[in-house]
Amino acid sequence: MSDIPIKVVVLPHGEGLGLPAYASAEAAGCDLVAALPVGEPHLLQPGDRCLIPTGLKLALPSGFEAQVRPRSGLAHRHGLTLLNAPGTIDADYRGEILVLLINFGNAAVLIERGMRIAQLVLAPVVRARFIKTGELEPTARGVGGFGSTGCHTNDAGET
Repeated sequence: MSDIPIKVVVLPHGEGLGLPAYASAEAAGCDLVAALPVGEPHLLQPGDRCLIPTGLKLALPSGFEAQVRPRSGLAHRHGLTLLNAPGTIDADYRGEILVLLINFGNAAVLIERGMRIAQLVLAPVVRARFIKTGELEPTARGVGGFGSTGCHTNDAGET
């Protein structure tokens, strides 16, 4: 596994929170934390959404994106996830990383300064070149979508 250097600007409200960090040696995502003002937590009610600042700006290298993804523990324990998961940070974006949280749980969740609220995954980008055509090559599946392959497998592992 190779490291790709990423330049990070820590904004004043992010000072003291540290840089994004991986929680384990093989983790794909590094943690993003809430850069809320000290002593000013945000109470996220069930069904509500909010933008939480991270206090960070990144300079991603050309050919890469950063994906902002939910944290599984917050989703499982509290129903807290990202409304636009995964969020995409493009290589040419230079603004602050904001995390769009939504509470799908049954109880309010207190978001506090320094709380790990999302994870950031660096990924290579492949761009498409779209070619207009009148026909597409047929496949066995064809135009079937939205459940057309079924929901269960039989004992042989087939749908």
